Amino acid sequence: MAWIGKLAGGVLGYLAARLPGAAVGVILGHQFDRGLRGRAPPPSNAAERQRVFFEATFAIMGHLAKADGRVSEAEITAARGVMQRMRLDERQRQLAIQFFNAGKDPSYPLDAQVARLRRHCGSEPQLLRLFLEIQVEMALIGDEISAAERLLLGRVAAGLGFGALALAQIEALLRLRRGQGEAGGRAGAGGAHATPRDTLAQAYEVLGVQPSASDREVKTAYRRLMNQYHPDKQAAHGLPESMREIAEERTREIRAAYEAVRELRGFR
Repeated sequence: MAWIGKLAGGVLGYLAARLPGAAVGVILGHQFDRGLRGRAPPPSNAAERQRVFFEATFAIMGHLAKADGRVSEAEITAARGVMQRMRLDERQRQLAIQFFNAGKDPSYPLDAQVARLRRHCGSEPQLLRLFLEIQVEMALIGDEISAAERLLLGRVAAGLGFGALALAQIEALLRLRRGQGEAGGRAGAGGAHATPRDTLAQAYEVLGVQPSASDREVKTAYRRLMNQYHPDKQAAHGLPESMREIAEERTREIRAAYEAVRELRGFR
């Protein structure tokens, strides 16, 4: 099951909606697979890591979808869309459905599965963050995240080693990305959904600062994040070259958030 990268790349291409279809993501993911094989532990360990990532992705998506009591048609469509755009063969699709349905069980061992995922993929923090982004995006299918979903996302994030701030930043990044996409799609229609105030609030969240922060604090937060997500910095920490686009996407979103705050405040 040497397609952990295809899963990551395909889901990224589907959920981000910034690439021309998941096919590009799958191609990037194939390169990621090759990079993982070049750096991986013995084959048996690599195969187990791939299997655990695949299972956890769909099972926890199912658990989140069921968190508020029922799985909506939009959530089912989203899960099916991931499978279709992943170009899974029939056996793989049936496995994904099996894991998704297993995750819907209220007694599903969420914490044990998260711990298992971290144990097998902990050496790839960017992969764990991508996994968390996939789950947050699933929770955002209905636009608003319910209290039950937030509770589960918090457990997943904590289990993977991410704090509340990291989770809030991921949500803000995804909302900002979605808002930009919707704004672009409505450009010729004259409509508006996200207000400038909403966008600005999300920008502060992306930067991890309060609106009351000083200009200096905003600049410091921006530089820290850019240093953290810079593609060259990530590569030095072991990020495969094929995943560079993810890091570049993050830096663009962080820069957009900073520019929104800078323009409002009028500082250089």
